[in-house]
Amino acid sequence: MTIVADCGSTKCDWLINHGERNHQLENTVGFSPFFHTTEEIKGIVEEQLLPKINADQVTHLWFYGTGVHDDYRTEIVSKALTACFPNAKVEVEHDLLGAARAVCGHSAGIAGILGTGSNSCYYDGKTIVDNVPSLGWVLGDEGSGTHLGKALVRAFFYRELPADLNAAFLAAHPEGATAIKDRAYEKGANSYLATFTRFLGEHASHPYIQSLVADSIGEFLDRHILKYSGAHNVPVHFVGSIAHHFEDILVKCMEERKLKLGNVVRKPIYPLADFHTKHLD
Repeated sequence: MTIVADCGSTKCDWLINHGERNHQLENTVGFSPFFHTTEEIKGIVEEQLLPKINADQVTHLWFYGTGVHDDYRTEIVSKALTACFPNAKVEVEHDLLGAARAVCGHSAGIAGILGTGSNSCYYDGKTIVDNVPSLGWVLGDEGSGTHLGKALVRAFFYRELPADLNAAFLAAHPEGATAIKDRAYEKGANSYLATFTRFLGEHASHPYIQSLVADSIGEFLDRHILKYSGAHNVPVHFVGSIAHHFEDILVKCMEERKLKLGNVVRKPIYPLADFHTKHLD
């Protein structure tokens, strides 16, 4: 039995392969070594995943996760997973490599992540050769769910929403302005702010929302994708819920910059599993 895992800030997908393409998809909450300790990660896996599988039968685990930026943070995750799967060879990699493998396979291209957070890289078909750094949700994460949610909430507080959208926002969030502001400064605020993309999706046809989303995605393309040498010569692929749900706006933003859109995949977990089945087993 093998497992491929794709872990973001909000949710982690675990695809268990029992053999002969007999796949079992399970989910847990997401986690990051920036915000969680080894013991906390171990606790999440033990509570939410292990009751559903026989961990002793797992022989190989490929884990791709957000926040796995260096050896120190890789070790935080690796120790937790090794403790949970004692008989498995555990490989922990950054979710950016997972995204590149999922959408590029063995071909050169640019891979972008537009989910709760955002990131990108230039991939030569084997390894990541360039990465405009993601600065996280406080300083960066342009084009992400958190970035979009922050823009919407800011427009609400600054009284910039058109009257019809403002009324709809108040109806959708009866907890009120004070509760929203308080929650935005608590632990896990990035994931909380990303939940406001649900409102954006429900009002995606509104010109104000289309402009807000286009500005955020355009900022991501300008500050990240266009910084790569050869950006106009290779396809630019995307993974993540924001790229999927707002693909029509993404397409327009790409066309304006004369960039070539490649694959848009909401969940990289299945193409990642295919990658490992075909090339790494």
